[in-house]
Amino acid sequence: MQIITLLLTAVGLSMDAFAVAMCKGLSLRRFRLRQGVLVGLYFGVFQAVMPLIGYFLGVNFAQRIESFDHWIAFALLAFLGLKMLYEALGKDDDAECDALDFKTMFVLSVATSIDALAVGISFAVLQVEIFSAVAVIGITTFLLSAAGVKIGSVFGEKFKTGAEVCGGVILIGIGIKILIEHMAA
Repeated sequence: MQIITLLLTAVGLSMDAFAVAMCKGLSLRRFRLRQGVLVGLYFGVFQAVMPLIGYFLGVNFAQRIESFDHWIAFALLAFLGLKMLYEALGKDDDAECDALDFKTMFVLSVATSIDALAVGISFAVLQVEIFSAVAVIGITTFLLSAAGVKIGSVFGEKFKTGAEVCGGVILIGIGIKILIEHMAA
């Protein structure tokens, strides 16, 4: 696989994580570098590990997960988006935000990286050098996600509740997009 193709694949896989990272940034009171690094690590590691798992599981597994992977991603993202909407519209302004707790970040990382599992399976078919491919995917996702948190926090500081509502709608929209793409294929 050519490096340009691999970079485009990495950026494409990173877009859901980038959008969700922006949503996480929207909910932060104040951006700190460690928050960007933490979100980048969650998403980067999962985006790198999922294609690796897909690669080693091989083509036979694709048929098993392909029929329902989009439903899993949709359900997780819709649930988290609705939760974000509920918290944005009903929470006290002084309430502490748990936007980066382990449980939430784990679920978001899985939800945004399910498509990467299928990409890993296709890498096996295409005989791609998997370790360099997952390194590029992981680093790209890390960088874009960390930047997404910062971008989201800038908007969040200015628009607060409206930005959180927008973030919840974006999460639900990403879930719907994943569902529609898989059902139309």
